[in-house]
Amino acid sequence: MTGEGEFLCLTSKGRRTGLPREIEIWFTRRNGRYYVIAEHGERAQWVRNLRANASVRVRAAGPAFAARARVVDAAAEQALASEVQARSQEKYGWSDGLIVELEPEG
Repeated sequence: MTGEGEFLCLTSKGRRTGLPREIEIWFTRRNGRYYVIAEHGERAQWVRNLRANASVRVRAAGPAFAARARVVDAAAEQALASEVQARSQEKYGWSDGLIVELEPEG
């Protein structure tokens, strides 16, 4: 994972307020997409926000860009989930939680 930053900033829209909500979170990359893991799964407020509105902003070692967020279905996408977990384990020594894919728009 050389040359890849440690954190990215993920901005979602609050599902109740509509206000921007930004978190800083560990990430990995695969095939031009970014992956983050929600330690608290569906209980994480930012996961609830992106479930309500998948349009997010991402900033990772460069200018911010628009992206679409989706929760990876680990049961249906076992190969993807396993690879993302392995990358996170290699980079951070941790990989447990709900995987979210961020696909840059455009």
